[in-house]
Amino acid sequence: MGEPAAGQGVNGKIDLHSHSKASDGQYPAGEVAERASAAGVGVWALCDHDTVAGMDDAAAAAARLGLRLVPGIELSAFLERREIHLLGHFVDPAHPRLRAFEDFLALRRRERMQRIVEKLGALGLRLQVEDIEKWSGGKTIGRPHVARALVELGAVATVKEAFDAYLGEGKPAYVQRYRLEADEAVRLVRAAGGTTTVAHPGVSKLERWDLERLRQAGVEGLEVYHVDHNPSVREKYLRIAEALDLVPTAGSDFHGEAVAPDRHLGDVSMPEHELQRLEARRP
Repeated sequence: MGEPAAGQGVNGKIDLHSHSKASDGQYPAGEVAERASAAGVGVWALCDHDTVAGMDDAAAAAARLGLRLVPGIELSAFLERREIHLLGHFVDPAHPRLRAFEDFLALRRRERMQRIVEKLGALGLRLQVEDIEKWSGGKTIGRPHVARALVELGAVATVKEAFDAYLGEGKPAYVQRYRLEADEAVRLVRAAGGTTTVAHPGVSKLERWDLERLRQAGVEGLEVYHVDHNPSVREKYLRIAEALDLVPTAGSDFHGEAVAPDRHLGDVSMPEHELQRLEARRP
């Protein structure tokens, strides 16, 4: 147990979790691909929050660089009252159900942003939606974009400070997101031909009983090797993955140094046979 044995795919490392400017990442998808290749990644998944808008650019760059692209998405979902994140891998970006849900969520996100702007205004922090939109490269707009606008405004020094002071749950400008149930998220990913993996379970503080419920709902993987998991946390979740027949996956959760400075592409990896095992579970 512990670290994966080799951590190398056929053409390099395997990194199944990264973000582009299409959601809350710093760089366009094509540039994320270039950075992944430069970091020695050979199998790369783009998993933007609630959108596949960056996938065409990702695919073009991956083909040019000789990367294997795993099309993905990250969905925020709820397990009872707890918010968790689920990664969809091997999805069909053009699937009508996925596209329709993406459009629906984009509308709900904009409604949420307007309410956040109103709450910030009541606190004396004057932002327009346009100030936030410029940090987003696509139709998906979220709290990280608000955080960057607050940094530019001079209200806070860092994205983290923006969440700690204003945007995190329970803070004065927090607004609840659309409630997507975990089992609904799994069905959506499966409908689009993909597999579902629980993202950063240690960060979300998920225990075995939570993961048992998610396994019963159809989840196939568990992101054991995440940059925010220390060795003991990885060991814990690797044991759970083995017990529940969940595929242990690896993801850097890269956003760019301006958003998440401690996360770098290729910092974690996984054995190729586990990637094959995950892919074999596609519906």
